[in-house]
Amino acid sequence: MSMFSTGILVLTSPLHTLPLRIAPVLSSAAQLVERTLYVHLHPGLNLGSGSQPRPVFIPPVVDLSTLITRLYSNAADICGHLDIRVLLTNVRTQSAAGSGATIPNCPFPTPQPLSHSPEVVLTDFPLQDPGQSHQVTQCLQKYTGHCYVCSPSLPSVLLHPQLMRLQEKEEGLQEPEEKEEPLETYSHVVVGGTFDRLHGAHKTLLNISCLLANRRFLIGVCDQAMLKKKVLKELIEPYSLRVQTLREFLQDIKPSLQVEIVPLDDPFGVSVVDPLLQCIVVSEETRKGGEAVNKKRIENGLPVLVLHEIQLLKDAHHTETEEEKISSSSLRSRLLGTLLTPAKDTSHLPPVPYVIGLTGGSGSGKSSIAKQLEALGAVRIDCDKLGHEVYQPGTAAYHRVVEEFGSDILNEDNTINRRALGKKVFGDQERLKALTNIVWPEIALLVKNTIRQSGEEGKQVCVVDAAVLLEAGWTDMVHEVWVTVIPEDEAVSRITERDGVSTDDALRRLHSQWSNTKQVEHANVVLSTLWEPEVTRKQVLKAWNLLQKRIQQRQETQ
Repeated sequence: MSMFSTGILVLTSPLHTLPLRIAPVLSSAAQLVERTLYVHLHPGLNLGSGSQPRPVFIPPVVDLSTLITRLYSNAADICGHLDIRVLLTNVRTQSAAGSGATIPNCPFPTPQPLSHSPEVVLTDFPLQDPGQSHQVTQCLQKYTGHCYVCSPSLPSVLLHPQLMRLQEKEEGLQEPEEKEEPLETYSHVVVGGTFDRLHGAHKTLLNISCLLANRRFLIGVCDQAMLKKKVLKELIEPYSLRVQTLREFLQDIKPSLQVEIVPLDDPFGVSVVDPLLQCIVVSEETRKGGEAVNKKRIENGLPVLVLHEIQLLKDAHHTETEEEKISSSSLRSRLLGTLLTPAKDTSHLPPVPYVIGLTGGSGSGKSSIAKQLEALGAVRIDCDKLGHEVYQPGTAAYHRVVEEFGSDILNEDNTINRRALGKKVFGDQERLKALTNIVWPEIALLVKNTIRQSGEEGKQVCVVDAAVLLEAGWTDMVHEVWVTVIPEDEAVSRITERDGVSTDDALRRLHSQWSNTKQVEHANVVLSTLWEPEVTRKQVLKAWNLLQKRIQQRQETQ
């Protein structure tokens, strides 16, 4: 069967049997849906009774909260590529349902629009008689159309034939005798976080918060000051994009909620000043933060918040350098070496050799990466070395520099004293620009000559190792820009140790260069030497192998 971009999975099994079914159901669904999978819960829904069932409200119970956590955890292990969203429009206490619904006990007075239009509906409903198949799929189609805006001819797929092996296990499960434990809900719920590249752990937090909230959901999203210490902060999505993604997700899962999203510039934000708040959702990891919020609220004369703790989701795919839990920092580290943004139009450049422009701040490990790429087969063009060449007596740049800055910059052997020249331009942007206007074009000429020569020799890849690649505007010479980044404090530590300069001097040097964030804005690929050399080696090898695939695809299309 063909793949669909977006699907809805209607789960009909009783709550006590669903935990066994989630993994195989998701596995089957992932063979049909490739982007977004909405999950609609209606335990006990009978699609084979002969009469058309209608959606009803289901109460928020503790088992439902546990099920949602299990669902997102299984999804991360089985189908991490899918954007799973558990829909909660039909989850509400009966009292709340009766007061707010236009039609008594009907969660969908009109079909709810979703941000991605469903192309298929799937279900785990057990087919008792194969002859019922057509009737059940028709019934499922009508039921889904009553709940959500979708095509009248929406294809329906019964996943149950692939789940038969579970029946024996399920038959051994006793239906709980005790009534399901209700989940305490609140009018005003708050959470905080970075919410970078929304993943299963974020969705668990948001879904359970939406289960708990029956009126208003307040979210503090880390901004600027709160991002400074984050791993690979340069790869964190912009605040506006993170907020947009949150709004879309929450509009899908519970559109009745009043959602407020505010920037978080300190660890507390509005959670310590809003008198209406009743509950804060935390994890085992952030519980102390929740307790600190309550301490501040007491100081501010406000009632303490109920701390509702959720489980951390384990990351089955984490590496030695990544956290054991599902986290955004692990996802960001997995982006290293991959193509973050497609290469710009380079039709003005010869297809061979393929040229990588490699840059990064002082101490970032750029040159060590360039040497590793050279060992893998690239021609390394060291612009620092070429920079020394253009200052040699007899070159065009030599004469222009002496003319511009005076003969007092010369050594006794008439070579340029780079330190004396540096003193003349230090802290003077105008004089520095006069120097770079002379030197950079000459270095660029040497780079172009080396690239051309490499092409004539049949070389496939050149790496232009240049600290000033972006500042000098040399991106028109390369097919892709690769940027190496490390945190500022690590760069300072490396520079002071390597060059024997003070911390202040190291900081001055770094601040005179483009920031990591600004460089990453121009990057197609980002790398980092923050971890052990072996981690960097694997990162570079991954980047190289992906590059080879891109070059091959490019050659095939040409």
